[in-house]
Amino acid sequence: MTSSPQKNKTNVGRRNFIKTAVVAGAATTLPSEKGAAAQNRTVTETGVSQGLAPPSVEQMSMEASTPEQVSEVQSDQGPAATETESAKYFGSDFMIDVMKSLDLDYVFSNPGSSFLGLHESITVYGGNRKPEFITCMHEESAAAMANGYYKAALKPAAIMCHGTVGLQHAAMNLYNAWCDRVPLIAILGNTVDASDRMGGTTWRHSAQDPAAMVRDFTKWDDQPASLQAFAESMVRGWKIATTPPMEPIVLAVDSTLQETAVEDPESLKIPRYTPSEPPQGERGAVRKTAKLLVDAEEPVIIVDRLARTPEGMRLLVELAELLNVPVIDIASRQNMPTSHYLNQTRQSGRLISRADLVLGMEVTDFWGQVNSVNRAEMTSEPRVKEGTKLVTISVNDLYMKSNYQDFQRYAPVDISISGDAEATLPALIEEVKEAMSRSRRRVLAQKEKTFRKMHADSFEESRQLAARGWNSSPVSTARLSMEIYEQIKAEDWALVSVGASERFISSWPHRLWNFDEHYRYLGIGAGGGVGYGLPAAVGAALANKALGRFSVNIQCDGDFMYANGALWTAAHHRIPLLTVMHNNRAYAQESMLVQGTANRRKRGVERASIGTLIQDPNIDYAKLAEGMGVWSAGPIENPDDLRPALIEAVKVVKSGYPALVDVVTQMR
Repeated sequence: MTSSPQKNKTNVGRRNFIKTAVVAGAATTLPSEKGAAAQNRTVTETGVSQGLAPPSVEQMSMEASTPEQVSEVQSDQGPAATETESAKYFGSDFMIDVMKSLDLDYVFSNPGSSFLGLHESITVYGGNRKPEFITCMHEESAAAMANGYYKAALKPAAIMCHGTVGLQHAAMNLYNAWCDRVPLIAILGNTVDASDRMGGTTWRHSAQDPAAMVRDFTKWDDQPASLQAFAESMVRGWKIATTPPMEPIVLAVDSTLQETAVEDPESLKIPRYTPSEPPQGERGAVRKTAKLLVDAEEPVIIVDRLARTPEGMRLLVELAELLNVPVIDIASRQNMPTSHYLNQTRQSGRLISRADLVLGMEVTDFWGQVNSVNRAEMTSEPRVKEGTKLVTISVNDLYMKSNYQDFQRYAPVDISISGDAEATLPALIEEVKEAMSRSRRRVLAQKEKTFRKMHADSFEESRQLAARGWNSSPVSTARLSMEIYEQIKAEDWALVSVGASERFISSWPHRLWNFDEHYRYLGIGAGGGVGYGLPAAVGAALANKALGRFSVNIQCDGDFMYANGALWTAAHHRIPLLTVMHNNRAYAQESMLVQGTANRRKRGVERASIGTLIQDPNIDYAKLAEGMGVWSAGPIENPDDLRPALIEAVKVVKSGYPALVDVVTQMR
């Protein structure tokens, strides 16, 4: 780990800021106690890197940077600006004032020449505060960071993309955000007037309709032609993005408009933002649903993205306890506490097959929940018995596009309520209370004992299964999960990412950890795009830093290699995040799928691992992390070495820095 460069405290004029100036709001690298000598990596028996301790609190206080501490760099745009020139107000300055009016905290971005004006206005005119420029190594990572940030902070962030090429890079994680119902503001630099395009690169990176390539998986886009139009489009776009169903929006911002000197700033007006209230389900349909719930003998509630806020979890618990109805949490958000006796997710197949009523709330793939699929034989059959009533409450039908098919297979239901489920829950609870007699309440109360036993039995079964292979090497995913939990459970923790899917670690955290708060788990990359996990975790950890939460990321190795530059962003901006590698040295899911195909074709599995293993050479993720200024340990193969490494890593994160522990693991 290298020592921090000496900061130059010389103030610079607004126009003397170089196009590629480094944001100085955070240290570039972590300071080292031993200087250059500390770069030599020595490893103890536990695999913990030495000489990489974070600085003391006193050191951090001495080195804390301010918006004024900007390194002066010689500009390639001529001599330093005069005082008269620096007093000018530019189009990009007004754009930043619009963003400030919306209380935008962060812009995640890789630098690009099509938004030079905005970049300079954020960092110099705006003081690099609200919004702050978060330096990213890739636009795809920027989009994932904004995705993770929203799910932790519950407020949108923005990304900036450089022209046609930047938007193509960002597209995958814009699609993840689309599938994840996450509001995200994508600002795209573009040069509209052909006569303003200086050179071949500007031509290649500009377009007449730049948002066209992502229009099928964004909710709205615009290319405002004036500063006043930008103000209205920005506020409108924010409103559209944050109204359920929440989705990303795109604003293409002309580079010439950014550079325009505003002669009469008073003529520009920033519209007042008023959020839209989430749509509620129609009261008559809600009343019918309440009656069905009260009368049903074996109802089941399935939830996926119900809990937009902590209030969603509280209301779901109230409804479930009122009816003593089991809840199956698909967990694209944390909807139901895992310790609650009515969280019966592990019993989903059994409960759905017996149900006489299934209520799905914000479930994108409701058909997939009430039907089972045999992928090997390409067949399906209902999981519910004949006559079971099916009801959905969701915003999924309120906004949909046809090209990208994330809306899943059509599910015929008895009652379909179009409305935000969280916003509809208070009315549903009220109607259930109205429909329930005292005698019915007594009957339903008798179910509590049965569900408490089912919940306890399920937990004990998982605990027993987790003990199998506890001392195995490579490390079992059960032991990996429980060793992590042992070190973080006393903290106000949040599992901010698990790579592509929690299934890749056999869902051990949700089987054995106590997810008792809405923010404990933020879900996965909903579009299934590899490269989401690490940058989304960094974005969420940035939000949690302000909220005082301890962020942990269980990171799949294949996903890591798509976007490992996000570690540098975490180190550069001092974002405390514990990343623990699930390093099974393979694209394990694809290995199993190829093996299954080979078996189905009766060809054997001897060659099925070709193209799916990440071996020969094995990747040393601890060295990669160290090279980007992140404390690291590993690779760890002996499970007994895992705990001491995690203890040290937790100390680093609690001191305000990122840390990574590389653990060689079993496939799942």
